[in-house]
This record gives sequence, structure tokens and C-alpha cells, in this order.
Amino acid sequence: MEKSLILANDIAEISKLATFIDEIGEEFSLAPDVVFNLNLVLEEAVVNVINYAYPKEEHQSIYLSATLHEGSIVFVLTDTGKEFDPTQAPEADITLSAEERPIGGLGIFLIRQIMNEVKYQRIDGKNVLTLEKKL
Repeated sequence: MEKSLILANDIAEISKLATFIDEIGEEFSLAPDVVFNLNLVLEEAVVNVINYAYPKEEHQSIYLSATLHEGSIVFVLTDTGKEFDPTQAPEADITLSAEERPIGGLGIFLIRQIMNEVKYQRIDGKNVLTLEKKL
């Protein structure tokens, strides 16, 4: 089973993302804590695309698909923005206090902690981020 969503690169679209994840939770019979964690991960990933992939005035689309496959849910997030491989980002140092910690990096840390697999590819000028969660 697969579902998909197209979002504009506009922060106002985040409510559509939350609705999409909630619908997937119902259709795929996911536990509430799994749905909550998927909302966190996908909101972080999509907000990063909205904030950093495109110039502010450029209107583009962000594509998200969700597939239930052999005991896992797999999300594929695709955009045509600036190339960025989150799998190559340095690990966040969570031992530092909030005051000492540099800004950024915690979202990627969160994604890595919650998802079982995080893969990135640059295909035909597109960022393709694949996120898998074993159920």
C-alpha cells in the first residue's frame, strides 16, 4: 500500500503533513507513539527542505511517499532544491549544555534516533531522502 503527498515549500503546508501522517497511522493501523514519532521526523525533514533547499521567494514542490513494506514503513522525500546529504552531517554532541551546543544538527540527530534506516541519494538533480521505520 502506498500513499503520497505534494507540498509547496511553504511553512503553512506543515498542517497538511500532520494530517497525512495521521491518515497513514489510521490506514496502516500504527500505534499512537509511532505516529507521533513519524510526525516529529517528517516535520523536521520537511521544514529543513522548506528553510534551506530553496531561496525564500522560489516556489517549488516537495514530494513525499509512504509505503508499507514487509513490516516497515518507508518514506521517500524528494525535492529539487540545493544538494544536501543529511547522512553526512556530523553527529550532534548532546553532552553539551544548551548554551554550549551550536545551533542546528539536533533535527538530524532526532531523525537518526527514531528511524531504523536513513539513506540519501542525488538523482537527476533531486534530493531523495529515504526513511525507514521497522514496525
